[in-house]
Amino acid sequence: MSRHVAIVTDSTAYLPRRTMERHGITAVPLTVVLGDQALEEGTEISARSLALALQKRHSVTTSRPSPEVFAATYRAAADGGADAVVSLHLSAEFSGTYDAALLAAKDAPIPVRVVDTGMVAMALGFCALAAAESAEAGGSPDEIVAAAEKRAAGTSAYFYVDTLDYLRRGGRIGTAQALLGSALAVKPILQLDGGRIEMLEKVRTASKAIARLEEIVAERAGEAAVDIAVHHLAAPERAERLAQRLWERVPGLADLHVSEVGAVIGAHTGPGLLGAVISPR
Repeated sequence: MSRHVAIVTDSTAYLPRRTMERHGITAVPLTVVLGDQALEEGTEISARSLALALQKRHSVTTSRPSPEVFAATYRAAADGGADAVVSLHLSAEFSGTYDAALLAAKDAPIPVRVVDTGMVAMALGFCALAAAESAEAGGSPDEIVAAAEKRAAGTSAYFYVDTLDYLRRGGRIGTAQALLGSALAVKPILQLDGGRIEMLEKVRTASKAIARLEEIVAERAGEAAVDIAVHHLAAPERAERLAQRLWERVPGLADLHVSEVGAVIGAHTGPGLLGAVISPR
C-alpha cells in the first residue's frame, strides 16, 4: 500500500486555486486586521479591498493562523487518509506562522514535518508545488522536504514598491532605509535574501526602476529552464507588460504565472507593487 503524504502551505503562497486542487495542496489562511475586523486572507478580504483601504490610510495589520487552525488542518489530513504531513510556510522572519504550525504538529495524530522555506508569495508556491510533485511520485516525508528545499535554494525574488512606508510600518525593513528612500525620492528594488527583505538597488524614477527590475530578472534567469511568477498589487498593466517582456527575453522560460498578491503581503508593500519570482526547474 502506497504512502500518502499531505501537503499543507499557507495563503501567502498565492497558488492558483485550480493548481492547489489538482495537486491536493491545502492552504491555511493568515488574517488581515482592518480596523476592528479580523478577516481571513483569500476568502473574507480581497487584494482590491485591501488596496483601497491602504489608499484611504486605514489601519491595517496582519496576524498568523492560530495553532488550533493548524491542528484542525492536520486532523483533517489524517481523517482523509494521510499517513504524514509536510507543512511548508513563509519565512519565519516575516510571520509567526511557522511557529504556530510547529506547536500544532506536536500533538498531531500523524507525523508532521514543518518547514520554514524562507520564501513568500510564489517563491513559497513553487516550493509547495515541488513538494506536491514529490508526494505524487510516492516520496517519503524526507524526500518531499528535500525536494522543496532544493527548489527554495534555487529560487530568487525581486520586487519594486512605490514607497517603503508600508514595509517600514510593518517592521519588514529598517526605518533608516525607509527614511533614506523617502528623503532622496528613490524608487527601491528589493530582494528576498536569507528570508528577509533587503535593498538591492535604488533608482531615481518609477519607470527606470521597473526597467531595471526587468533587466535583473532576465539576467538572473539566464538560459536554463525556469518558471517565473510576476506579482502585483493594484498594478495589472505593469504586471502584464513585464510578463510580456520576460516571455520575449528569457529563452528558458517554461511557465509564467501572473497574479495579484493577496491582502497579507499587500498590507506590507502597498499599491503599486511589482515583483518577479525566478525558480529553476
